[in-house]
This record gives sequence, structure tokens and C-alpha cells, in this order.
Amino acid sequence: MIKRTLLLSIFALISACGGPGESAAVPEAQPAGATSTDIGNHVVHFSAQTTDQLPPAVARQYAIVRSKNIAMLNISVLQKPNNTPVAADVSVKTVNLTGQLKNITMRKIEEPGDILAIYYIGDTKIANREVLVFDISIKPDGEDSTSEVRFKKQFFSD
Repeated sequence: MIKRTLLLSIFALISACGGPGESAAVPEAQPAGATSTDIGNHVVHFSAQTTDQLPPAVARQYAIVRSKNIAMLNISVLQKPNNTPVAADVSVKTVNLTGQLKNITMRKIEEPGDILAIYYIGDTKIANREVLVFDISIKPDGEDSTSEVRFKKQFFSD
């Protein structure tokens, strides 16, 4: 009898703790944001990630500190229609959702090869769950006007 009472008590406890039920709020999956944009004669590609995601050899090669608390912005500019990499004047203003300015100094990277790769990288410290808004100004070589690109990304470091 004691065994049966004990089993019924355990079953009742398990049933009562059964999970979130239908009333629990389940977050909706968000679509991935754009990673490129057309600016006339050029296409700008952009991405941001924590630097701990870089392979150690790549981080060493470009003197990047690998850390889950450092975000890296990567930008490249390609000329249409043949997707040829081009140099550009690139500057970035970055803020978090509280309006705190996050300093990012962009530096140009050129990788020779069959096709010269040109891209711009910069980094800044981040906190867990911090959302950064990147306002990027791009003026490709040979163009008279500057184009603006904005994107937002949330970082998770825990």
C-alpha cells in the first residue's frame, strides 16, 4: 500500500510539473536579416559575428583577439555586373539600443590571388544579448556619392 501511495504521489508531482502548457509564450523564429545591399553600380556585403568564431590561424594572421565578448564587422564592396572587388572609403557609426556609441575603426585587408580580395574589418567589445545598430557609409573608388547601409544584430556571449 505504501508503494502504491508513493507511486501515485510521484505521478501526481510529475503531472503537475509537466511543462509550459498551452499558455506559455513561445518566441517566434525571426528570419535572418539581409547580408548585402545594392548601391547602384556596386553591391555591399556585410556581416557581424563574435571573434571567437574565427579559426585561430585566421585570427593570428590578422591580429584579431578571439573572444565571445568582441564583435567583428566585415564589409566588402563588389562592382557589378562581374562582382569585381573594389576599394572604398568605409566608415561606421555603431550604437547599442540605449544609444551608447561603440567605437569601430575599420581597416582595409587585401588578399592577393587569382582575384584580389578586398574587405574591411573592425571590432568592438560587446555584452551578452547586446543589440548593435551599424550605420555604414560607403563610397566606392571612382564614385561621386556616398551610400548608407544600416543593419542590426544581437550578440550572445554566454
